[in-house]
Amino acid sequence: QVQLVESGGGLVQPGGSLRLSCAASGSIFSIAAMAWYRQAPGKQRELVASIPRAGITTYADSVKGRFTISRDNAKNTVFLQMNSLKPEDTAVYYCNGRGWASQDYWGQGTQVTVSS
Repeated sequence: QVQLVESGGGLVQPGGSLRLSCAASGSIFSIAAMAWYRQAPGKQRELVASIPRAGITTYADSVKGRFTISRDNAKNTVFLQMNSLKPEDTAVYYCNGRGWASQDYWGQGTQVTVSS
């Protein structure tokens, strides 16, 4: 099993920045890729960014150039740096771990609210 714990959400003004963290524990070796998803009220959960163990990172078109996903392997932690935040970025952000057998692990979510 894998446990994922997010932190770093909060309230920020438009144009501001936040950094989300996701600490992984448990069977880390079973994770092939990490990702951030988000879900706004009344909308489906969507992929924001992903970072595989080997390979290139990917981003949703809506966040390209503003968000950066990165990882610290020594600390089993994945980050999402969010800059130039917009009201439409408001959502619950979820950390995801995808296993080699395509099993999914999820964190509890952290709320990000962009509002003046």
